[in-house]
Amino acid sequence: MGNKTSKKRKKKKYSTRIEKNKNIYYKNNSVLSKKDNKKQLLVLILVISIILNSVLLLVINSKNSSINKLNDSLEEEKSSYDKEIKTMTDNYHNYLFLGDSITEFYDLDKYFPNMPVVNSGISGNTTEDILNDMKNRVYNYNPSKIFLLIGTNDLRDEKSVDEVVDNIKKIIEEIKINRKGAEVYLESIYPVNEKINKKVVELRNNPDINEINDKIKKYAEEENITYIDLHKKLINDEGDLDKKYTKDGLHLNEEGYKIVTEEIMKYLGQ
Repeated sequence: MGNKTSKKRKKKKYSTRIEKNKNIYYKNNSVLSKKDNKKQLLVLILVISIILNSVLLLVINSKNSSINKLNDSLEEEKSSYDKEIKTMTDNYHNYLFLGDSITEFYDLDKYFPNMPVVNSGISGNTTEDILNDMKNRVYNYNPSKIFLLIGTNDLRDEKSVDEVVDNIKKIIEEIKINRKGAEVYLESIYPVNEKINKKVVELRNNPDINEINDKIKKYAEEENITYIDLHKKLINDEGDLDKKYTKDGLHLNEEGYKIVTEEIMKYLGQ
């Protein structure tokens, strides 16, 4: 009896131990399984993150590549556009002759056939007349080159040498501001010959004309403006306007305009 009871007790204890071990095993396995699941989840998140980052980088690189291509394309178009503008500018010619009656009487179509010339000369004009009407006399024509001859009528109106020079400078400065692309050619004031017709020449005199020419020539050199000395082409040995170039001692005849044209033509091909 005692042995049977002892055996039953041992068997029961053994069974209980097995159950405990099973519970511990399952419990440990459950914990391990949860830990593994967490690790797997972390690994999965990490993998997904890496994939997403890779995809994002590919998208960014693709966009950057597209942007770079677009920028390159825009640069090419801008360069092409700039070349076209330069070509148009280089090929644009409009030659404006600005002055008084000496310019107005200059038959530009005759002496410059098939060339884009504009005569903006008005008889009796002074430097002030031009300064007061720059828009109509200069800007509206949008000239590429301007040949300026003005000042003799200022002397007729008893303006001082310095007043004439200052106004010529103002005309050129206004052109520089309002028509930056235009190139100015400053002509010397032509000589006079009162021996031919004193009434026409009036108060003009060669000493004043020479002084004005000296000053505007110096100004042109300082401002890098082309100065065209036609005065020396038109004078005789006495320093007056040669009678073979004039009809009245002030205005030029056909021979005189031929001399002027020959000199001006040197600057139209540039």
